[in-house]
Amino acid sequence: MKGLSRLELRYGRYAISNLTLYVAGLNLAVFLLSIFPLAPNLVALLSLNPARIIGRFEIWRIITFVFIPETFSIIWILFSVYLIYMIGASLEQYWGKFRLNLYYFTGMLGSIIAAFITYIFAGGGQMTGYYLNMSLFLAYATLFPEQEFLIFFVLPVKVKYLGVLDAIFLIVMMISSIQAGAWYNAVGILVCFINYFLFFGGDFINWIKLRRQVAKNRKRFFDQVRPFNQDRKY
Repeated sequence: MKGLSRLELRYGRYAISNLTLYVAGLNLAVFLLSIFPLAPNLVALLSLNPARIIGRFEIWRIITFVFIPETFSIIWILFSVYLIYMIGASLEQYWGKFRLNLYYFTGMLGSIIAAFITYIFAGGGQMTGYYLNMSLFLAYATLFPEQEFLIFFVLPVKVKYLGVLDAIFLIVMMISSIQAGAWYNAVGILVCFINYFLFFGGDFINWIKLRRQVAKNRKRFFDQVRPFNQDRKY
C-alpha cells in the first residue's frame, strides 16, 4: 500500500477520471456500429490478435480490444455497459482514480503479454476485454460484499455470493479451455486472477493470519479455563 501511495503522489495527475465511463461508452458505440448492414466485423478488427499486430502492424489492437462489448444482444447491451460503468465508478469512488487506472491498465498489460506468449508458444488466438471486466467485478465483490443486485430485476442477491460464483465460473472455464487446448482463453482467465491477487492478495494473507491468531487465542483461552472448571467439580 505504501508503494501505491508513492506511485499515486508521483503519477496521480496522469490518471483518467471516469475511466470506465469511456470504456462503457465505446463498448456501446462498437455495438451500435456493428448493427449496420454494411459494418465490418468489428470483433475481428478490434480484438487483441498478435498475429495481426506483428504481421500487419495493426498496433491499435493493444487498446481497442477492451472496447468490444461482452454481448451483441440488443436486450442485454445496455445492462452490460451500465454494469461496467457502475462497477468502475464505485471502485473509483472507493480507491480514487489513480488506483482504478492502475488496476485496469495492469489487467490490460497482463492480457497483452498473455496474448503474445500464447501466440508464440501455442499458436495464440484473439482476446477481448471480457476477462478484464470479470476482474473488475471480483474487485467490486470484495470491496462491496453486502451490496445487492436484483437478478432478473426481481431476486435480490448479495454481491459477495455473485463474486464467488464468478470465481467458480472462471475456474471451470479455465479448466475446460486447457482440456480443449484453447490456451489463449485459459491464460486470459489466469491473468484475470493474477491481476486480482496483485491488489487483494495481501488482504487475504492478513485475513488468514488473523483467523489463525483468533483460533490460537480461543484454544489458549479454553486450555486455561478447562483446569479451573475441573477443579470446581471437586
